Amino acid sequence: MVAAAVILGADFNIEGLRDSKRMTPREREIQKNRIIGSACLWGIGVIGPAIIDKVNILQATFLAMKQAISAIRMSPEMVLVDGNRIIPEIDNKQKAIVGGDAAEPAISAASILAKTYRDAIMVKFDESFPEYGFARHKGYPTPEHIASLYRYGPCSIHRRSFRPVSTIQTGSDDS
Repeated sequence: MVAAAVILGADFNIEGLRDSKRMTPREREIQKNRIIGSACLWGIGVIGPAIIDKVNILQATFLAMKQAISAIRMSPEMVLVDGNRIIPEIDNKQKAIVGGDAAEPAISAASILAKTYRDAIMVKFDESFPEYGFARHKGYPTPEHIASLYRYGPCSIHRRSFRPVSTIQTGSDDS
């Protein structure tokens, strides 16, 4: 789980910022470099598969968001959160925005940084586990990834709570 927090400078040109899922990898890289190269403040939070399995994906998301906010050199006056829930146990004022990654430039920027950071992690994992094709599907449940799971079983970076993995481990498929 990767989350990012971004504070955009008042003079930052928001042109090109949008939901990272609606961008090509090249567009995301261009915007990532622009965000990182600007006067913006940003932080990244990363939570590994063992913690996700222990606390669940939602709680892991909150932990990653807290890490990302803590990594920024200043405390934001307002934290804009993509989704319908605010982050528990932080002192900052917060506002949850459903579809925020498409509607709010700072959330778009954070989405871009988180996605590119996560993709880079998956490309690196591909070096250790080439049989899974992580560099191509980035860990998402594509047919290639699911086929690899059935063929090789889960590796150490797979979340045991990830449905295809839990299905393979129990031998059931109730979908």
